[in-house]
Amino acid sequence: MTPTPTPAELDALAQAVCAHDRAALARAITLVESTREADRVAAAALLSQLRDATPTASHRIGISGAPGAGKSSFIDAFGMGLVAAGHRVAVLAVDPSSVRSGGSILGDKTRMAQLARHADAFIRPSPAQGLLGGVARRTREVIAVCEAAGFDRIVVETVGVGQSEVEVAELVDTVVVLLLAGGGDELQGIKRGLLECADVIVVPKADGDNVTAARQAAAVFQHAIAFVPPRHADWTVPVLTCSAHAGDGMAQVASAIAAHRDHLVAAGGFATQRGQQRVRWAQRVARELLVRAFDEDPAVAEELRHLTPAITDGAVAVDDAAARLLARFRRGDAETVGGS
Repeated sequence: MTPTPTPAELDALAQAVCAHDRAALARAITLVESTREADRVAAAALLSQLRDATPTASHRIGISGAPGAGKSSFIDAFGMGLVAAGHRVAVLAVDPSSVRSGGSILGDKTRMAQLARHADAFIRPSPAQGLLGGVARRTREVIAVCEAAGFDRIVVETVGVGQSEVEVAELVDTVVVLLLAGGGDELQGIKRGLLECADVIVVPKADGDNVTAARQAAAVFQHAIAFVPPRHADWTVPVLTCSAHAGDGMAQVASAIAAHRDHLVAAGGFATQRGQQRVRWAQRVARELLVRAFDEDPAVAEELRHLTPAITDGAVAVDDAAARLLARFRRGDAETVGGS
C-alpha cells in the first residue's frame, strides 16, 4: 500500500503534474481515486493546488452508448484526429465493475491501440465501482487533474447502462451518443430522456453492408429529434453516420462536436453550464457525505440492531423502521451540534 504523500510531496507532485509529467499524472489520479480517508484529505489538498493551474480552454466531451456500439473504436479514431489537429487528449474510460468482487476488466486501453501510443494522448481506465450512472466516483476530480496537466480535450467514455447520458451530462460540455443501426436502438431513439441529453447523435459502423442500415437509422433518429427540445437553446442536434474503421464521416462528426462548443461559447452558455454543474456536483458530494455519516453512526447501528428482530418478523414496518433510524441519526447530530 502506497503511503499518503506528505505536504512537501504533494507540492512536488502538483508541480510535476503541471509540468506534463505523465508518471506524476498517473500517481495523482491514483491518489484522487483512493478511498482511504488520509488519501481523501491529501487529494483535496492536491486538487486545491491544481485548481489555480487549470486552463479554462478545455473541451469536455462525453461519449455514451450501449455495450457493443463501438465507443472505444470511435474514440480511437476521433482522438487521433484531435491530436493531429494539435490538441492534447485525455481519455477517461469507465468500465463496469463486478457486483461481487468490485473488479473490472479495464480493457479499453487495448482497444484504443493508436491513441494509446501517441505522445499527446493519455488513457486512464477507471472502474465504475457500482455506480449505475456510467461514470466513476471520482471522474470529475480526475478531469481536473488532467486539465491541470495540459490536456485541452477530455473525453469521458461511459459504461452505457441507461442513465449514462444523464450522469455524463453533469460532467461534460458536449454529450455524444452512439446508437447502433439494426440493434433495437431505433426504438430507444424516440425516448425523450435519451434525446434530451444528446448534443450530437452518431450512428457508427456505417461501412460495408451496414451503410444502408446506418443511414436508415440516422433518418429515424433525425425524425425523432424534431419532437424534443435540445439541451441548449438554438442548437439543432445533428445526426451523423461514420465508420471508425474506414474513417468515413469522422471529420464531419469532429466538426459537429467542435461546433457545439463554439455555439455554447458564443451564446454565453459555456461558463453558465459549468457553473451549474459545479453546484449540482456539490449537492451530490454532500449527499454522499451524509450517507457515509449515516452508515458510520454508532447510534444508528445500535438502533438498527435493536430493530432488526422486529423488522425481520414484520412487527415493525420497513417505513417506520427507516423513520426511526433517521430520527436517531438526526438526534445524534443535534446532540453533537449542541455539545460543540
